Amino acid sequence: MSQSDTQPSDSQNASIHDAVHDFLERWGERVINFVSYLGGVTLLASQFFKTLFSARFDFKYVVKQVYDIGVKSISLTNLIAIFTGMVVALQLIVGLKRFGLQLYTGQIVGIAITRELGPVLTALMVAARVGSGIAAELGSMTVSEQVLAIRAMGASPIAKLVVPRVLVTTIATPLLTIVAIFIGILGGMIVTMNEAGVTSRFYFDQIKQTVEIYDFLSGVSKTVFFGFFIGCISCYQGLNTTRGTQGVGQSTTQTVVYCSVIIFISDFFLTKLFLLF
Repeated sequence: MSQSDTQPSDSQNASIHDAVHDFLERWGERVINFVSYLGGVTLLASQFFKTLFSARFDFKYVVKQVYDIGVKSISLTNLIAIFTGMVVALQLIVGLKRFGLQLYTGQIVGIAITRELGPVLTALMVAARVGSGIAAELGSMTVSEQVLAIRAMGASPIAKLVVPRVLVTTIATPLLTIVAIFIGILGGMIVTMNEAGVTSRFYFDQIKQTVEIYDFLSGVSKTVFFGFFIGCISCYQGLNTTRGTQGVGQSTTQTVVYCSVIIFISDFFLTKLFLLF
């Protein structure tokens, strides 16, 4: 066998080089886009804090956002919470019956709802309903040049559009979570009483023995960050919408996806952080 048969040809070397070049170019572009997106959201967050303490914003508009973002979301978050508590209790009873421990279902339901399921599911529902709505509203204003008109009149879009929405999502998400936690525990109580044959007093005694104030505070505290992330990402997506109505739909979809991903990622790191204290 000749040496030319064992060595790769020039065409093979060229194809390998092109494949490596395309791979690096594709992933390099994704890394650049990710860093650019992260930098844009971070810059918007810094402008929010700067404007929050330096500029005036319409209090009546903030109250309107409280109603649109907080009050209108209560029914959705509570519906999710009660059925989450019922499903968790039902599954736990089925599993604990094998060991004769179904009477203690309330302990696990209380921990699960208070520390994780209540905060995370509430934040996801806020991202789905509120985040998408903010992105669609601001995106429509951006493509119709209403945001440019606000700048032309000498007003700040950050103070008029971003600050009220981010502020309200940051405040409303923990409040919705508090209500959802109690609703979820009540949902677990309904199923536990019917399936395990315990009384409501016994159920709540089990929760009081297991769930501590730290569990409640750590779960609710995480939603402050969740709400802030949802508000910033939603506003950033809306203000950077392009390509007309098609871009509005794309921004809305991306908002829900990005908010959901950041909720799960931040939940892990926040949980690890709170466990240190």
